Amino acid sequence: MFTVKDDEQIFLAAVSDAQWLTFCDALGFDDLKADPALKLNNDRVHARPTLLAELGRRLKAFSAAELSRRFEAAGLPFAPIMKPEQLLDDPHLTATGGLADIRLTDGERAGQPVKATLFPFTLDGQRPGVRLNPPKRGEHTREVLAAIGIAEREIDALVETKAVA
Repeated sequence: MFTVKDDEQIFLAAVSDAQWLTFCDALGFDDLKADPALKLNNDRVHARPTLLAELGRRLKAFSAAELSRRFEAAGLPFAPIMKPEQLLDDPHLTATGGLADIRLTDGERAGQPVKATLFPFTLDGQRPGVRLNPPKRGEHTREVLAAIGIAEREIDALVETKAVA
């Protein structure tokens, strides 16, 4: 993972000798490509601390979007690191149904739907959706306390003293 231009972050990978050559070509790092000390994957593993520092310095000249374009074109693995609010406009999440509506339970927009990200996997070919909306404050307190064995009169006392909602 690298912090690049404008403090954006991106994950970049080149895990084989062939990918290393493609990586260097995609970024114009001819000197690194030609360096005999970095020729083989094991060489790069041994040089990892200094190599990562050097790559980090060089990659600061690129934006995450530019690196994404170059890695996509070269067929190299990459993933921009996004802030949660940026996910709401992510084309991959939109295209794969990775966003769903939930209802806000409190605040100025209580009762209104908002987009939330779904888990990034599928079960039986389907992405699990929203099973339940977030609960209102105290909505399930009695059920939860009863489920762990607290007697109803004790729950009443906890609610009455505002120890629980």
